[in-house]
Amino acid sequence: MKIAIVCYPTFGGSGVVATELGLELAKKGHEIHFITYSQPVRLELLSNNVHFHEVHVPEYPLFHYQPYELALSSKLVDTIKMFDIELLHVHYAIPHAYAGYMAKKMLEDEGIKIPMVTTLHGTDITLVGKHPFYKPAVTFSINKSDYVTSVSKSLSDDTYSIFDIKKEIHVIPNFIDLNKADIAHENPCKRSLMANEGERILTHISNFRKVKRIDDVVKIFYEVQKHIPAKLMMVGEGPEKEMAENLCEELGIQKKVIFFGNSNEIDKILCFSDLFLLPSETESFGLAALEAMSCGVPVISSNSGGLSEVNFDGKTGYLSDVGNIMEMSQNALKILENDEILSEFKANAKESAKQFDIKKIVPLYEELYYTAIKNS
Repeated sequence: MKIAIVCYPTFGGSGVVATELGLELAKKGHEIHFITYSQPVRLELLSNNVHFHEVHVPEYPLFHYQPYELALSSKLVDTIKMFDIELLHVHYAIPHAYAGYMAKKMLEDEGIKIPMVTTLHGTDITLVGKHPFYKPAVTFSINKSDYVTSVSKSLSDDTYSIFDIKKEIHVIPNFIDLNKADIAHENPCKRSLMANEGERILTHISNFRKVKRIDDVVKIFYEVQKHIPAKLMMVGEGPEKEMAENLCEELGIQKKVIFFGNSNEIDKILCFSDLFLLPSETESFGLAALEAMSCGVPVISSNSGGLSEVNFDGKTGYLSDVGNIMEMSQNALKILENDEILSEFKANAKESAKQFDIKKIVPLYEELYYTAIKNS
């Protein structure tokens, strides 16, 4: 198949999933064309089966905000015609499905029919999408997609409850390349680089937005380090980072917390980790939690959104109500204070991650693609 993939080229979960999906499809012989405003962060190597097409948005004094949707839809039309693309897969309802629909209509005027699959990732539904300004456009974009998928049942349920959706939403969960995780762990971790002997290492990875409840991460660690020697590794960039750094100073734990910024070496960082903290306000799936589990790192998380579909309470970690910092810190200590218990949770986390292996999930997309092309 010749497939065009539209996504955000950032460190966020949707961009990572879209990129990894395209690369895996290319390994299986499909021709993949990424179409976005810059090269996706995990698109490290182009090949005969992997292509990148940059969307240029000309600047005109007339426009206060440059019309990315117009530039994207035009680029889609040109790319689909030039490379005989058979299927369009867009990640995020807006602006991508909206631009994809416009491209479809332009192509239909030239006698070209192409199916569009739209994957819902979370904030396009739970935050941006339900805003009164965007809700009609999101509803329209989803209903005009040929096929719709969501990354969790929780997100699918939210979509049906928020919008007047007439389409069936197929749940295809996010995934992890377990082979990469295994390769990253072939060499023993030098924990001494990050912590002293006997110290536990807790980790958080995100885009440091308010929805991630970064202050809760710091407060949970603050409670944990009162009882056991520990370090906290904070990975990512975002608007809440400065607040977190200031909070660490206020609590007097700044020497125990390392802020890494964005990183392409997540597997190496998780290799050092004993516990992953994800106390988010909401998570459509919890890809960061799955990445941690694939590296054998148990998870302390909220029970919001799709997290309970990934992190299994009392087995791969613990779930708590949003904002219940004391329970989360107590659960963290349950795991960290005993070597045998920690080893058991680590083994459970790694085993549970196997159900989300990329080799099991990508065929679900392939099956949907073939159906979409057949019925177009």
